Amino acid sequence: MKLRFDRGTIVLTDPPEGLNLAEAPGVLWDPRVRAHRTPASRYPALKRWLLEGGARFQDITPPPRSMQEAWADIDLRPYQEAALSAWELAHRRGVVALPTGSGKTRLALAAMQRTRLAALCLVPTRVLLDQWSREISAVYRSPVGCYGDGVRQLTPLTVATFESAYRHMDQLGDRFDLLIVDEVHHFGGGLRDEALEMAMADARLGLTATPPRGAGAAARLAELVGPTVFELAVGDLAGGFLASFDAITLYLDLSPEERSAYTSLSGVFTGAYGEFRRAAPDASWTDFSQHAARTPEGRRALAAWRQMRRLLAFTDAKRRALQSLLERHRSSRMLIFTADNDTAYAIAREHLVMPLTCDIGRQERDDVLERFRRGDIRTLVSARVLNEGLDVPDADAAVVVGGALGEREHVQRVGRLLRPGEGKRAVVYELVTRHTIEVGQARRRRLGLVARPSAQL
Repeated sequence: MKLRFDRGTIVLTDPPEGLNLAEAPGVLWDPRVRAHRTPASRYPALKRWLLEGGARFQDITPPPRSMQEAWADIDLRPYQEAALSAWELAHRRGVVALPTGSGKTRLALAAMQRTRLAALCLVPTRVLLDQWSREISAVYRSPVGCYGDGVRQLTPLTVATFESAYRHMDQLGDRFDLLIVDEVHHFGGGLRDEALEMAMADARLGLTATPPRGAGAAARLAELVGPTVFELAVGDLAGGFLASFDAITLYLDLSPEERSAYTSLSGVFTGAYGEFRRAAPDASWTDFSQHAARTPEGRRALAAWRQMRRLLAFTDAKRRALQSLLERHRSSRMLIFTADNDTAYAIAREHLVMPLTCDIGRQERDDVLERFRRGDIRTLVSARVLNEGLDVPDADAAVVVGGALGEREHVQRVGRLLRPGEGKRAVVYELVTRHTIEVGQARRRRLGLVARPSAQL
């Protein structure tokens, strides 16, 4: 019998008589080629199954994977060392959850250095593609490959965007023994999961600040990468390895005109949504959106929801509160977070502060961050760009004007401020409108900052 990598799968040909491949991990009969086939991610389990059963087979010939002794020493903090040990004890498979700003990238570098395995690092954006390449090059003296942003360069240590990995894993899937996935919470929901299924790597490390809490997504992520093997929250590290901080919620009121509009829109939305929840209490928001899109009443409810969000994004009270906070912290380096780009640009125009959005090119973005680092620019406003992974220079104040993604987004935003410094105590203001959907959302968002009861350093 022969095993062969074929476009993200493993094909088994000429099996011996008596070998029941129906019992093999993930193996199915493919009538198109009249052979058995399994996803490449099942290769390690398939190989173990064959060896344990005493089956004779011709294994896949591994491509050259020369990893030269080109690594510099990488020192880890105690909690990073504990996380790496937990991953190693879990047979080099699993998710490590650490707060934004706690050094997840450095943990990944140490995993690559110690294992000396050919590694593919997956990142969600082109911004992080460039950042990871720079971080690796600082401690690894051989060339670093890149797939993304118009580049296709393959080396034993390569960084790729999620999208490029999805498009090219049929060619890359058998080239690496270690798969590292930054912001791994993007997987497990079906979208782009095939990129991880098409890789043969047995060793897998997922990194995130907020692992998925839903049973379905968590189980799927455990299948693709491994279970959560180590987790700490912001509250576990603040005041020690991360800066201490104050989280201040400012409750604001709508103007009479805004309240009238909100009440009208809320009535349209709540009626349709409440009826759906009574019929399907365990359904998700995605389920509701798909259901609502099929009827005129449902489409009106969705339209009302979007108008409610736009109304709350930057109310008159939020505008006044932001003006006051900017004056109070005029000598601080401040980050302003909004729910959407329209609000970010409105604040940028009104207060003459620099917006940092997806519309800003890499060269201009790097220049803006460098000027922020030097203190030439003291305030940045952003909707989403600053949420995930981007290495933001030291800031000591933030205003959350609005959010869209819940607990995960809030944890990432607060983490932007927690780079430690002597005597530093950061402050995070969250602007919440009374008697609206923002109250419950804000309460749920703050749960991600609470220390985990079982966390140990």
